[in-house]
Amino acid sequence: MRQNSERRTALTDAAVAVLARDGARGLTYRAVDIEADVPPGTTSNYFRNRDQLLGAAGERVHERLSAPAEVMANPRAEAPSEPRLRELLGALADRLTADRTVYLALLELRLEATRRPDLARALTRTVREGFDLSVEFHESAGLPGGRDAVLMLYLALTGLTVERLTLPGAFADISDSDVVDMLVEHTFRR
Repeated sequence: MRQNSERRTALTDAAVAVLARDGARGLTYRAVDIEADVPPGTTSNYFRNRDQLLGAAGERVHERLSAPAEVMANPRAEAPSEPRLRELLGALADRLTADRTVYLALLELRLEATRRPDLARALTRTVREGFDLSVEFHESAGLPGGRDAVLMLYLALTGLTVERLTLPGAFADISDSDVVDMLVEHTFRR
């Protein structure tokens, strides 16, 4: 297996794009080679099988959706407050929808995980680790509500993201900032 990390990342990003555009059934070595604009057979040199490619795409999606390292490194950058939570949630909502390809690929991976136990285990582990990091950040930042608040915020924002990316007209009369305001108000009024 090849080890060029830049090429591997480019292939994984191409796999994310293919997943978002064509779904999991459209994810083939050939489709990734074409998307990445590399010679035929390149993807198969980096990923032994489809499961490895799907797993790498899942890891890459979560990397691309993660908060910037400088934010995670300093949870106490500002005092805990409603405006601080509003800022953090707004930035998260923006990250989730800024590049629709990434989140649509994640949705495709989740659907494929219902048919692939190994992928389900890998995604479950990744999602849970991300959630636990979010709880740790939330508590370290001194924000209210603890684990329960983070769970409710996570579920609300992932649901909002699915709506925005799949049926944007369903709740077009409610802005993302309105939703964030409602979440912050509920979190601070508990």
